[in-house]
Amino acid sequence: MADLISFLARHSYAALALVVGLGAAGFPMPVTLALIAAGAASARHFLRPEIALVVSVLAAMLGDTLLYLLGRYMGWALLGVLCRVTLNPEACILRSAESFYRRGKAALIFAKFMPGLGALAAPLAGSMRMGSRQFLRLDLLAACLYTAAYGTLGFLFGDLISAAVHSLQAVGLVLKVLVVCGLIGYIGFRTYRWKRQKYLDVPRIKVQDLARYIATASPLPLLVVDVRSHGYYDPGAFRIKGSIRIEPNNLLAAIKDLPRNKEIYLYCS
Repeated sequence: MADLISFLARHSYAALALVVGLGAAGFPMPVTLALIAAGAASARHFLRPEIALVVSVLAAMLGDTLLYLLGRYMGWALLGVLCRVTLNPEACILRSAESFYRRGKAALIFAKFMPGLGALAAPLAGSMRMGSRQFLRLDLLAACLYTAAYGTLGFLFGDLISAAVHSLQAVGLVLKVLVVCGLIGYIGFRTYRWKRQKYLDVPRIKVQDLARYIATASPLPLLVVDVRSHGYYDPGAFRIKGSIRIEPNNLLAAIKDLPRNKEIYLYCS
């Protein structure tokens, strides 16, 4: 903590903006720790608190806006990239989208405080076509809450947190060994899941099996639905013969019109 405070004192607001902005854009940066350190640096008069707050908010909004625009034009492909480091990318996307659907605006405002949703809220808002003005208003509120909360924490309790971090350095070697072991285990498990080429949360059927089913069944006791996101689909795109098109953003509203007497197969990118 002391090193980070000294670093911010030497490089001033540019370093704070860089860490917060890159973290908001999805890069693995210690944003929370940087905000706490900025608060502590402000308490020691290395930084001016009002300038640190404005710089942090603008940097966070810049990173969030970048992901919002990428989500708007790339669709859910960007979510797949951001979720790729999780144990189950499909479940990561589905849970994040479900949370965003259920909580709406509140999900965007408090996303940075929610593990697993912070980096996904902005591209989800873009992918689900939230208006740019509404996004900027909500993101401004979210950035202010997030930066003010951790900056205030550092301002009031910076010395206490620094002392606690100093005490933890005594067991630093043990923690490093545990982290390395955990990383090795994670890589091994990811390799195992990659070789299996399937995820248990989502039932699947092979393309060849579905093709044979369609070719032999008459009349068709099934319905095939194209739910590719707009990042992969345009009006001139080819679809499976006999399939219907549903925009994934409208999937919940379209469910009531789907037949109840047929098996329904969804396919995406």
